[in-house]
Amino acid sequence: MKLKELMREKGVDAVLITNLLNVRYFTGFTGTTGTGLVIGEKKFFITDFRYVSQGKEQVEKNGFELICENVSTLKKVGELLKEFGAKKIAIENQNVTLDQFKLFKENFPEVEYVYLDDSFLNIREIKSKEEIEIIKESIRIAEKALEITLPKIKIGVKETEIAAELEYQMRKLGASKPSFDLIVASNERSSLPHGVASDKRIEEGFLTIDYGCFYKGYASDITRTFYVGDNPTEKHLEIYNIVKEANEIAIKEVKEGVTTHELDAIARNFIKEKGYGEYFGHGLGHGIGLQIHEYPGVSFKAENKILKEGMVITVEPGIYIPNFGGVRIEDDILVKKDSYEKLTSLEKTFKKIK
Repeated sequence: MKLKELMREKGVDAVLITNLLNVRYFTGFTGTTGTGLVIGEKKFFITDFRYVSQGKEQVEKNGFELICENVSTLKKVGELLKEFGAKKIAIENQNVTLDQFKLFKENFPEVEYVYLDDSFLNIREIKSKEEIEIIKESIRIAEKALEITLPKIKIGVKETEIAAELEYQMRKLGASKPSFDLIVASNERSSLPHGVASDKRIEEGFLTIDYGCFYKGYASDITRTFYVGDNPTEKHLEIYNIVKEANEIAIKEVKEGVTTHELDAIARNFIKEKGYGEYFGHGLGHGIGLQIHEYPGVSFKAENKILKEGMVITVEPGIYIPNFGGVRIEDDILVKKDSYEKLTSLEKTFKKIK
């Protein structure tokens, strides 16, 4: 239905789906070689012999006819376009290389091309009930894995050891892989917003863990910051509580109709009023789904969009002070008609790990 509406909007006879994440979204195919083609009321999925059995099982229930093509997918696409008289085709221009586009024109020169730009990403913003349930399970796996991992965090343990343990536990609980390179950043390194786990040994001070996993193709994304040791300063407590409050006041404003810029400003202005505005440089959050960063971008830097029911976004304010440390607290939030549902449940009270 979404594809038909898009075709009417773009005024095209056909849509070619080449990005594997979008192939998965529309056809259900989870393999590594496949192309979707929609021409009018006809829906085709083209793959090679390796994926015939898997493809039939996954795509036919979504209304796609499987075609096995072992030589040239583009040639087969051209034959189908000619057979059904398609003259205008939409392509994923952001996913197609110049060499591929050259081959497109060589294989079907009579066709007029229309660029899809962000069309598929915009469609994927709104999650179905099934997608939301999968994301919830991805979050549950990630949260349980961190609970199991926390007792292993001690001064002197390498950041990479904690990252490895956390990944192991997520996989053991059913995740296919981490949703990105896990961030485990101790003491002064916690001031690096993307401080991917290093060989540094954990010291007394803040420890930021930003992590998540893929489950059935869908990502979770969570950040918690802890204090390792016995002697947090007043500044440690102050910064932590400011970030925690910024996170909570922004979450309370999530609902359909609020714009992404408005939501970003709520947390940003609060941190600025507390005197730490210069230390919060990234956006407040982003959408999650088949990718760890999807639309909408909840940021002053991104396109200003209106939140809609069914979007799943992160809310992740932070304060990062060089040569001291940093705090980020991130939750995954489902946008509802008149409110929100917080999908993450890990405690956010200041926690010391000894």
